[in-house]
Amino acid sequence: MGILRRQALCLLLLASCAVPTDPSDRGIHRRLQPVQLSPLLAEVQRRAFLYFWETADPTTGLVPDRWPTPSFASIAAVGFALTCYPIGVERGWITRDQARDRTLTTLRFFAHGPQGPESSGTIGYKGFFYHFLDMTSGTRFGTVELSSVDTALLLMGVRFAARYFREDTPEEAEIRTLAEQLTNATDWRWMQPRPPRIAMGWKPETGFLPADWWGYNEAMVVYLLALGSPTYSVGPEAWQAWTSSYRWGSFYSFEHVGFAPLFGHQYSHLWVDFRGIYDAFMREKGIDYFENSRRAVLSQRAYAQAKPQGFQDYSKNIWGLSACDGPADVTMEVNGRQVRFYTYAARGASHTEVRDDGTLCPTAVVSSLPFAPEVVVPATEALYRRYRPWLWGVYGFLDAFNLTFRFTQVPV
Repeated sequence: MGILRRQALCLLLLASCAVPTDPSDRGIHRRLQPVQLSPLLAEVQRRAFLYFWETADPTTGLVPDRWPTPSFASIAAVGFALTCYPIGVERGWITRDQARDRTLTTLRFFAHGPQGPESSGTIGYKGFFYHFLDMTSGTRFGTVELSSVDTALLLMGVRFAARYFREDTPEEAEIRTLAEQLTNATDWRWMQPRPPRIAMGWKPETGFLPADWWGYNEAMVVYLLALGSPTYSVGPEAWQAWTSSYRWGSFYSFEHVGFAPLFGHQYSHLWVDFRGIYDAFMREKGIDYFENSRRAVLSQRAYAQAKPQGFQDYSKNIWGLSACDGPADVTMEVNGRQVRFYTYAARGASHTEVRDDGTLCPTAVVSSLPFAPEVVVPATEALYRRYRPWLWGVYGFLDAFNLTFRFTQVPV
């Protein structure tokens, strides 16, 4: 059995979600009923929060991409951390003053960090930030790209903090000022070398990356921020281009806009409640993006229950494919057929693609709680009950596990 020792960056759960009576219900929205978190889910929340609180550098606010392996900082993880701190206050895990001070430190670091077109010694350029930063120097790590989507995830955390810290004090006023400064500095029009789509990134050595963001995936938040920018807003044709590449289809009887890894159906929903919000595409289909994510979750569960590839332990309560670590980049025989295994990969299953090597990701399950609590709660409990000795750590569930792969069969 392979249990991968990367610590999961579990997203904090929402405390209230829809509770449909039937998992196969494809209606738009039932009346919402509050969900009382079980002791296990409450502990998953607390440990996920502690990851961001305890591993962040208190002098910069930078959060490592992984733990305990020495790691560079992820700017997306910083955006998640900025979102977690107010939740920690509301849950009673830290004080408001503690959250305020850590948030202010983080925003000062990003607002005052060096920006420019140089290939080293900077934190970003044109208001965007590099995907990964060196945990020690705080500047670009290696030759990574200036990332539009990771900048967007960071900025959503920044905006969340600005909305939470509304008290009339100098410190909280500075948080709001810095948040506005960071938001206004991001030049979304510059990140459109092939308008109206937005590029995935830029490197000082080679210029813009050749790929643009097209739907559907985690980059919906990129277009939302770009459309709403008070200084460098893009035109509505950008959203039309984004939705023009949607792939609608059915997977295990659940019709939805497809994207195979579940993180693409989760990230934007961290900050935007899409219930009852429709664009032209979704209005025609008769559902909103929240319902779309719900169907993606339920279809993945149905896929695991069907076990079309025969991977070990897949069932109605053991499922969850998303971007995560994996055992090895090798091909080996499993049950009489050749299976390609991967290390880090964006695993998933939908009508658009199936990329599955038997590696399951607890974050894919737990972070789906808002969309389908009636299947996520028993799945989370099953993961904990069956695999706790190998899969549960100081910060909750580890990143991933694979019960089909045998390390004794292949040199790694």
